[in-house]
Amino acid sequence: MTGTNRTKIGDPCWVDLYSSDLDRSISFYRELFDWTAESAGEEFGGYVTFRKDGRAVAGAMARMPGDTDSPEQWTVYLASSGAQATADAATAAGASLVVPPMAVGELGTMAVLGDVGGAGVGIWQTGTFPGFETMGLVSGGQWREHAGAPSWFELHTRAYDASLTFYREVFGWSDVFTVSDAPEFRYSTIHAESPMLGGVMDASAFLPEGAPAGWIVYFGADDVDKTVERLTELGGTVLSPPQDTPYGRMAAVTDATGARFSIGGNRL
Repeated sequence: MTGTNRTKIGDPCWVDLYSSDLDRSISFYRELFDWTAESAGEEFGGYVTFRKDGRAVAGAMARMPGDTDSPEQWTVYLASSGAQATADAATAAGASLVVPPMAVGELGTMAVLGDVGGAGVGIWQTGTFPGFETMGLVSGGQWREHAGAPSWFELHTRAYDASLTFYREVFGWSDVFTVSDAPEFRYSTIHAESPMLGGVMDASAFLPEGAPAGWIVYFGADDVDKTVERLTELGGTVLSPPQDTPYGRMAAVTDATGARFSIGGNRL
């Protein structure tokens, strides 16, 4: 089961990869998820659009010349009706501006922030390109995954309360649902109704010392264990092996160049 792009303002609408070895990344995801890669050419800095079964699921770009500090990473973009206004509201609310709003031809306008907890997050104002053309969905507590499609988006932060306030105020999250507010597990979902898209977790007790807060993208899998096994064959690393949870079977991994993501599917 898949969902086409019907995102609301404030919803995750796109992800892209920043890679020090773009060719290796393209090969890795082609083999892992059967993605195809389409380059936009020099006009757009060689930006690559990944497609699954012909539909756009993610993007990628090579690390900029001279950039030796930025990590390999996936960035999650949230939909905005006005990138400049959202960026202004974000900085007024305590965020840092990493990439100022910039037009991407007629496709749309993008920006990147560091939120109040230090997590990187993108802004996307739709032009001719809305973002995801297919997604896996989580509905009724079950993954309705489309193998290789983005299916969940999760913020791991040490600034849980401040982050929820930030995203409510800046991105218009009006129906956040508290899953648990117990000291040992604090988690809220972006929407209170299915299909849900993602959530915010208080990761104070889980993030290693010095590890930054961040958004994590989950990609769906028909068989999480086999997908993780294939990932290691392709040079990826397992951070947390496949395990059953109340929300499905999940694994945390990195790709062949070190960018972190997760894999999710229904329990065995």
